[in-house]
Amino acid sequence: MAKQPMLKFVSVDRDMPEKRAAENRKEDFNEIYAEFAAQKAAEQASRCSQCGVPYCQSHCPLHNNIPDWLRMTATGRLKEAYALSQSTNTFPEICGRICPQDRLCEGNCVIEQSGHGTVTIGAVEKYITDTAWENGWVEDITPAADRSEKVAIIGAGPGGLAAADVLVRAGVKVTVYDRHDRAGGLLTYGIPGFKLEKDVVMRRVKLLEDAGVEFVLNCNVGEDITFQDIRAQNDAVLLATGVYKGRDLSGPGAGADGIVPALDYLTCSNKLSFGDTVPEYESGELNAEGKNVVVIGGGDTAMDCVRTAIRQGAKSVKCLYRRDRANMPGSQRETQNAEEEGVEFVWLSAPKGFTGNPVNGVIVQKMRLGAPDASGRRSPEVIEGSDYTEDADLVIKALGFEPEDLPTLWGEKDLPVTRWGTVKAAFETHQTDLDGVWAVGDIVRGASLVVWAIRDGREAAASILDSLSATAAVAAE
Repeated sequence: MAKQPMLKFVSVDRDMPEKRAAENRKEDFNEIYAEFAAQKAAEQASRCSQCGVPYCQSHCPLHNNIPDWLRMTATGRLKEAYALSQSTNTFPEICGRICPQDRLCEGNCVIEQSGHGTVTIGAVEKYITDTAWENGWVEDITPAADRSEKVAIIGAGPGGLAAADVLVRAGVKVTVYDRHDRAGGLLTYGIPGFKLEKDVVMRRVKLLEDAGVEFVLNCNVGEDITFQDIRAQNDAVLLATGVYKGRDLSGPGAGADGIVPALDYLTCSNKLSFGDTVPEYESGELNAEGKNVVVIGGGDTAMDCVRTAIRQGAKSVKCLYRRDRANMPGSQRETQNAEEEGVEFVWLSAPKGFTGNPVNGVIVQKMRLGAPDASGRRSPEVIEGSDYTEDADLVIKALGFEPEDLPTLWGEKDLPVTRWGTVKAAFETHQTDLDGVWAVGDIVRGASLVVWAIRDGREAAASILDSLSATAAVAAE
C-alpha cells in the first residue's frame, strides 16, 4: 500500500523558512526570510490534514485551493501546484510574502486549533511561485483573439493590475493610468523591500507590458488628462486608485517641520531602492539617520515605517499606539520582527502635542482601555496627569488612509460616493451608477488588504467582459 503523503502534523513540527538574524537584516532592505528548500517545502506541505471543510480556503478572500496545492507540493508536483495556485490568484508570490496569513488562511487552519501549529501556507505559496519563475513555468500572457473594445484602468496597484491581467488575456485593449513613475502602486512604493523585493513586482508588470497592456505613467487624472476624456475614449473604465490621503494629527505643534506622512516617508525609501536620487532624503527631511524617530500608529504601515527607520540608521525608534498589543491592528509577526530589530513599542500612549519647530519632542498622554465601542474593541481613555515628553527629531504619521475627493478632483459630480468619500459600487459586479464605470479595491472598501484588491480586480474584470459581450451581442442583432 502506498505511503500516506499527508496528515503528518502529528509527527512533523511546524517550521518556517530560516529568518536572517536581526543584526544582519537591519543593515539592508533585502527580504528577511530565506526560501524553503524543496525537501523542507514538501515536508511542511505534508502537515496539511486535508480536512473535509478547508477553512484555510474559505477564509482566503481569493478562495485559493490551498489543500490541493499543498498536496501537490508534498508529492513533488510543483508545476501543477503553481498552475492551480495561479488559476485563482494573479500574484501568488506577492500574497505569499505580504498577506497577513495569521489572520486569514493560517489563522483558520484546523490543525492549529488542535495545538499542532498551523501549516506554513504563505511560505509554501511563495516557494511554489518563486520555483515556477526560476524554472520558466510562468508563461507569457497570450491574449485570446483580439477584441476591438478598449478598457481604461485608473490606478496601477494590485486591483488595477489584477483586472488588467484578466482583461488582456481576453484580448481587450487595456490602458492603465497612474500618477507614479512606476506601476505597482503600494506594492512598489508603499511596502518596503524587506517584505517585498521590488523585482518581484516589476517582473509581473513586465509580463503585462509584454502582453500589450499600455501604461501611462506620471499621469494625474484631472490634470494631465480629464476623466471625461478617458471615458469618451474607452468602452469601460475601472477605478482602482486606492486611498492615499493620510489621516492627520491634531494638537499644539502638529504642523511643525519634521512631522511627515508615512506614505511620503516609505515612497522616498523605496525610490532609493531603485537607485533614484531623492532630494527629500538627501536634505534629511525624509531620512532617519542619527535621529530619534517616533512613529504614531499601530497598523502594518506603522510597522513598515519603524523597520525602515532602523535600516536608515536611526538613533532610536519608538512606536506610540493608543491601545495595547493585543488590540493593535497590525500583524503580530511584523511586531515581533520590529522588536527583534530594536524598535521600542510604547503601548497605551497617544500624542497630545509637539514641541519645537523643527520638532524636538512629542508630548505623550498615557491611556487605559475602557468599555468596548461599536466595533467591539475597548475604547482608549486618557489618564489625566500622565503626560510626559518623548525626544523626537522625526515624527512619522501612520494613522491610516482616507480617500481623496474624486468627484471634485475629476470634475465629475455624478460619480457616486459614500459619506466617507469612498466610491459606491455594486458588491458582486463592482459596477457604479455611472454608465460604463466600475470601481475596486481600497477606493471602494477603504484601506484594506492587497488580497482583497486582487479579488475585486479579478471580479470586476469578469463583470466588464460580460458587459462588453452583452453590448456586442446587441449591436450584432
